[in-house]
This record gives sequence, structure tokens and C-alpha cells, in this order.
Amino acid sequence: MGQQFPEFDLVDQNGKRFALKNLLGRWSVVYFYPKDNASACSLEAKDFTCLAVKFKELKAKAVGVSPDSIQSHAGFVEKKELRLILLSDPEKVLLKAVGAWGLKNVYGKESYGVVRGAFILDPKGAIQKAWTKVKVKGHAEAVLAKLTELKKIG
Repeated sequence: MGQQFPEFDLVDQNGKRFALKNLLGRWSVVYFYPKDNASACSLEAKDFTCLAVKFKELKAKAVGVSPDSIQSHAGFVEKKELRLILLSDPEKVLLKAVGAWGLKNVYGKESYGVVRGAFILDPKGAIQKAWTKVKVKGHAEAVLAKLTELKKIG
């Protein structure tokens, strides 16, 4: 832990550019998920949305990243009434840089895809906690609990 999160410059669901510099100066969470509107991904996004007030109370921001298009993200946000920034990484540059793109085994079939995970970044953009290959149930709550703990320490 403590290594710098990779620089990135992606586009959010509103077509606005969003880079690492947009997260600096506050604690933040960047989470990676496979696909808009998939059942597990919808549950995870709803969980982060339900906790948005708690993240805000901690002066922290949660941002989701997937390879889906800007248009897909916009529809996902509207349909699921999400209060999140979702970043589009169709070239999988950030996904690969953080190890969130890799070989997965789904129902006995191996294929490349998004490996669900999350990172807590401190105000300088350094990684303070990383989760890889996570299960959706309870994940957003675990991230919030760890962020709360880290903020008390730091």
C-alpha cells in the first residue's frame, strides 16, 4: 500500500473528462465492475448509491469504472437512479493498469474480463487499501468501514 494510483483521463456518463486530479485533495474510492445493468453490478452500484451520503459525510467520493460506453453508463445511471460518477474505459487502459482486467473463470469457462475490485485512495492519490476479486454482497459496506477507519488513523 502507499503506491500512487495510476494517472488516468476517462469520460463520465455525462461526457465530461475525469482524471486522477479530480480525486486529489480528498479521500476517494475507485471501484471496478464488469457491466452496466448486470444483476450483480446493479446491486453493487445501488449499494454505493445508498451509501453516498455516508461517503459525503467523510468528504470522500466513490467512482465506478467499467469498459461500457458513455451512453450505456448514462442509461444505467438513469434506469437505476444512481448517484455515482461512472467512468468509461473502453480501451481498458486503467482496468489493465490496476489489474482489474484479466483471465476469469465463469461457470467453468475461462475468458478475459473485468475482475471486480476497489481501491481507497488518500488525498494525495496513494493507494491505502485494495480489494481484488470481491463478492458484491457487503462490498460497499466493507469499503465504507475501511475508509472510516483509515480517516481516523490518517
